Amino acid sequence: QLQLVESGGGLVQPGGSLRLSCSASGFTLDYHAITWLRQAPGKKLEGVSCIGSSDGSVYYADSVKGRFTISRDNAKNTVYLEMISLKAEDTGVYYCAADRGWAYYCADSLYVGSLDEFDYRGQGTQVSVSS
Repeated sequence: QLQLVESGGGLVQPGGSLRLSCSASGFTLDYHAITWLRQAPGKKLEGVSCIGSSDGSVYYADSVKGRFTISRDNAKNTVYLEMISLKAEDTGVYYCAADRGWAYYCADSLYVGSLDEFDYRGQGTQVSVSS
């Protein structure tokens, strides 16, 4: 079965940190760009960060620059999103999505309005930032 599975979400206080993981099964992530997106209640889907497959180029939304770091470990078929200095506005469901079409330049994937635009997508993991 081809699927992506996110993990690592949870409840954290403002200023705290979390590391999300996105693991693939049934296919290899080597040739896919991976994008993290999030959706807060009542808000549109927002691209957070992406990492290409060709040279590992990374891109971030302005709202998370300097606080979030995306990385990939192809040997483990996993992509990570390290999040520090979390804010209440970072609350939402975080999804990872994979697509071969953005493998060489994934920045445009941050502006996609639907997870259906990606080859594969996970079910999401909840991140809640609250005191």
